[in-house]
Amino acid sequence: MTDLREKVARLRQAYAPHEHRPLGGYLAAMGTYAGVTAGIAGLVRVTGRSVPERPTPADVVLLGIATHKLSRLLSKDAVTSPLRAPFTRYDKPIGSGEVMEQVRDQGSSTRHAIGELLSCPFCLAVWVATGLTGGLVLAPRLTRLVATALTAVAASDFLQMAYAMAQQAAEGGGHDED
Repeated sequence: MTDLREKVARLRQAYAPHEHRPLGGYLAAMGTYAGVTAGIAGLVRVTGRSVPERPTPADVVLLGIATHKLSRLLSKDAVTSPLRAPFTRYDKPIGSGEVMEQVRDQGSSTRHAIGELLSCPFCLAVWVATGLTGGLVLAPRLTRLVATALTAVAASDFLQMAYAMAQQAAEGGGHDED
């Protein structure tokens, strides 16, 4: 066992000699993801649900937009910061109700990896898309309903930003004529 730990320590040092990279935490996260995915596949099999040969383009678009919104909501929204607080540290607001957070370096490599996952919308999107895709097979009506609500919120967000930009342009345009 000690020989294995020494090999892992050498590998970690060779991989990132000047930076802390929580390889063990990443392995735990990947293992958990594989377990969740296997669990969803097992549920699909046990319940006898049929898996579509290919998803419809409408479902891909719906889940894509819903995945974007839910990933940002979970990883950046100020209101969801209590979910991330054990793994991250508040840094600053970044606008539109979102916050920037830093991963806590204290604690285990698993805690660090979870902090990276929870504060990165791109990283979290894989998990969210997997859950929504599994939901599309296991509970398609409910999943489409939830995805529709998330897609509506995403569309609203873009309209809010477009409105704010138009308002700024209008206010800026009036000042230029003075």
